[in-house]
Amino acid sequence: MRLELENQPGVFASVANLLAKEKANLGAVDIVEATRHKMIRDVTFDIEDEAHGERVLVHLPYLNGVKVISFSDPTFLLHLGGKIHVQNKVPLVTRAQLSMAYTPGVAKVSKAIAKDISKVHTLTIKGNSVAVVTDGSAILGLGNLGPEAALPVMEGKAMLFREFAGIDAWPICLATQDVDQIIDTVKYIAPVFGGINLEDISSPRCFEIEERLRQSLDIPVMHDDQHGTAVVVLAALKNALRIVKKDITKIRIVMSGLGAAGVACARILLAAGVRNLLGCNRQGAVLVVDETSLRAARHDLFLCIKKEGEMTLRESLVGADVLIGVSAGNILTVNDLKKMKKDRVVFAMANPDPEVDPAKASKACRIFATGRSDFPNQINNALAFPGIFRGALNVRVKTINEAMKLAAAEAIAGLIPSDQLNAEYIVPSIFDKRVVATVAKAVERAAYRTGVARRRSLKEGDSGL
Repeated sequence: MRLELENQPGVFASVANLLAKEKANLGAVDIVEATRHKMIRDVTFDIEDEAHGERVLVHLPYLNGVKVISFSDPTFLLHLGGKIHVQNKVPLVTRAQLSMAYTPGVAKVSKAIAKDISKVHTLTIKGNSVAVVTDGSAILGLGNLGPEAALPVMEGKAMLFREFAGIDAWPICLATQDVDQIIDTVKYIAPVFGGINLEDISSPRCFEIEERLRQSLDIPVMHDDQHGTAVVVLAALKNALRIVKKDITKIRIVMSGLGAAGVACARILLAAGVRNLLGCNRQGAVLVVDETSLRAARHDLFLCIKKEGEMTLRESLVGADVLIGVSAGNILTVNDLKKMKKDRVVFAMANPDPEVDPAKASKACRIFATGRSDFPNQINNALAFPGIFRGALNVRVKTINEAMKLAAAEAIAGLIPSDQLNAEYIVPSIFDKRVVATVAKAVERAAYRTGVARRRSLKEGDSGL
């Protein structure tokens, strides 16, 4: 906030005292202008939420010698004018440059691509571009807010692609939530892009959209809310099991939530060797995977999901080794977790509020993780999608298959050496510079092994960054 203060002893102290009384954390204080009688200061302070900030602002004008000139939220300031922009890779300062970049020189490039369409990957932006596509129907944990409200989120995703993987990503927010229209639109714009990242599309529509696009396009399509989350969950689980010394083929896992992320997590866990899994939704345990149903579940998970649950989520926890939550906040208590086996592993990833109180649950679990950055062990899909798409673009795959996702999870888990692995460090930081290159290389190898790569292997250590 910007304040005009009477230049008298004790005036600013009254501001500091008010912030302390309201439990607002005082940050930076800068003098903008000072005269004999007045002083203008910019004051930054941290608040719990908007209501907390409004309480502070209501009281400030009542302080003697204090006038509020303006106030703003730094998050809004960061978004002013958008967070991304287009920048030319080559200058246009001479006629020769202009004639090569545009007409007439560009004509020979168009002819070359028309003669051999594969050249579009090397002679245009396509080879390093991803469309981040949404219909605004499932924005973060906020729900169906529409395409305009989705745009700042998609811009943020594009920033992550560029910052972490060197990929040019474009936010595409569609003014339709019709499955056929979404599929057609993506197909129409696909010639521009080397990959499609579907984002924040509600379940169950997201499953059909992804599957039909995968079948009709010759570029990789991935719904990150599903598969990015699943890859990081598997990576975290691998390291958690190393700590508690349990075998993935012998543990019992309970899933809370069978939406987009829950289904993808269940699929990758079964592919990784899990043989005993209960999946719960509002109707209770509607997915029961054991030795009798394992083969069927690995073939088609949806056929194994029932309409009515055999038991409640709480009942399902009895004797479980692992709980993975991708559902809703505050639906469980610490006493519920105590029904699980010793050395329990709990990933409570509902945002912004986890399925169980993190402060209490972390003390009752051997290993506890959330989707939040303010607690240890953040299960963040940003650990997965930049490297997966980097590897996919590097070798020009036509699809992102299960082997590539499993390889990505193994790569993420392997970044933490045994001597550093501990209960509060089971996944690397998203700012770890090794993550993208390591994941990309693992994805490339899996792509060649499974026959979906269409470009020669890059030199060892080169992941296109």
